[in-house]
Amino acid sequence: MTVTLMPNKSETDAGTAALSRRERQVMDILHRRTGATVAEIMADLPDPPTYSAVRSVLRILGEKELIKHREDGPRYIYYPAKPTETAREDVLAHVVRTYFGDSPEQAVTALLRMSDVDLSDAEIKKLRNSIRRARQSGR
Repeated sequence: MTVTLMPNKSETDAGTAALSRRERQVMDILHRRTGATVAEIMADLPDPPTYSAVRSVLRILGEKELIKHREDGPRYIYYPAKPTETAREDVLAHVVRTYFGDSPEQAVTALLRMSDVDLSDAEIKKLRNSIRRARQSGR
């Protein structure tokens, strides 16, 4: 098995903000699956384009240094350049900064106001513990 790494960008926030709809869909699939072949990506895409169109999207994402790939026999497995946890934090930080005036309190309040959020006592306890740990670590 050969691993081919596409160079890491020092700042991918600008790269992820400038994604087309199709690029975002592919990145979402790769994060959900933690890697996929072109055929698997096509199976998950709504109204999938041609095989070569998906390969083009993957080439562009590679040029933007957002994905990597490894060979698995005759096929390539594509996966996010950043771990999903890191990408999740970056995206959430962008959303809080952009849509909630850099206020985590406003973002959490908005999540709690969503009609389908019904937190159990155990989930509330976990949230309290997370807030306590964040305060203790100076965040």
